[in-house]
Amino acid sequence: QVQLVESGGGLVQPGGSLRLSCGASGNIFRIKTMGWYRQAPGKQRELVATITNGGSTMYADSVKGRFTISRDNAKNTVYLQMNSLKPEDTAVYYCNSDKQDLYWGQGTQVTVSS
Repeated sequence: QVQLVESGGGLVQPGGSLRLSCGASGNIFRIKTMGWYRQAPGKQRELVATITNGGSTMYADSVKGRFTISRDNAKNTVYLQMNSLKPEDTAVYYCNSDKQDLYWGQGTQVTVSS
């Protein structure tokens, strides 16, 4: 069973930056397309970005040009660099595969507020 542990969230002012990390146990991580998701209060969870095991990326229109997803297969870790943060980016951020077939972690809270 793969366990996912997200970290790196916090409180940041608009325009600021954060880098999220997601560590995964198990070698299966290395063959999966991984993604970052977020869920804002009262809203459904949405896909933010994905990265294949070869490094190809995809972004939601709302974060394109501001967020960068990357991965280190040797460390079983996927990252999300978030720049130019906006209040509407406030949410709990999770990682999972693109098929959402791994057990969800606890997520990490990102709050963008002045």
